[in-house]
Amino acid sequence: MPISKTGRRPATEAEARALASATRLRILRMCLDRALTNKEIAHRLGSHPASTLHHVRTLVATGFLAAQQERRGARNSREVPYLATGKSWRLDVGEAGVSGGGIAMLEAFLQEVRLVDQDAAAFARLGLRLSEAELAELRTRLSEVLNDFAYRVPTADGQPYSVFVALHPDATRD
Repeated sequence: MPISKTGRRPATEAEARALASATRLRILRMCLDRALTNKEIAHRLGSHPASTLHHVRTLVATGFLAAQQERRGARNSREVPYLATGKSWRLDVGEAGVSGGGIAMLEAFLQEVRLVDQDAAAFARLGLRLSEAELAELRTRLSEVLNDFAYRVPTADGQPYSVFVALHPDATRD
């Protein structure tokens, strides 16, 4: 399969549709370094397990979540924990022809950041005027920094952090 201009494989339509949901993006984040059952995911989302199961099944079917070793829960019930595969970072969803992925990311970010003590978060906003070459340089350098951290082996006793970056044309300035 060809590699896109971002260095990532273009997503299939099914993969792009799976990632065009704020709920599914949040599930992937929750299961990034700790396997969670559908019930645990639903509890963290404040959602009903039946609704969550639909999202989990979609993520499993498209390879974004992987079922782990089955375990026994309360009253000896069967529980299947799921772990994110990291596949979403290696895809370019912009070329799949499915709209809504960027909005889903923004909605997932807003839902998650509302749960954070605002004094513990760092925010920055910057307006720039760039040539095509400068824009390409900025994209390359941002990609290099994010990939450097994304592909590192997680620190066992490290604290979980999330990064959200949006680079877009400024529609409010000419």
